[in-house]
Amino acid sequence: MSSSQFHHFGVPSKTKRPNETYITGGKVFVTDPDKHPYHVEFVRFEAGSPMPELCQSKPHAAFIVPNLGAALKGQKIIVPPFDANATLRVAFILDGDALIELMEVKSN
Repeated sequence: MSSSQFHHFGVPSKTKRPNETYITGGKVFVTDPDKHPYHVEFVRFEAGSPMPELCQSKPHAAFIVPNLGAALKGQKIIVPPFDANATLRVAFILDGDALIELMEVKSN
């Protein structure tokens, strides 16, 4: 996965923050890591979120990959690929003890 590029560090939080975006399918609020000086994305889950407990309780590192399908080969997939929004497809894997989000920017 040498062509991956670091995007953000995700931190589960119970604190409501300004300008959160709500992701309906995950029942989760997220902040914009591009607006944080250290590219931190705070994630706040609603009760009944379908996301695995691991994702709700463990910080994650996120990387942009050119091809999500290729990047997932041979990985321990925790959350299979889904469309986070109109331009972004993501999945979560576990690499040892590290929770990692893999992100593919979809072409129009």
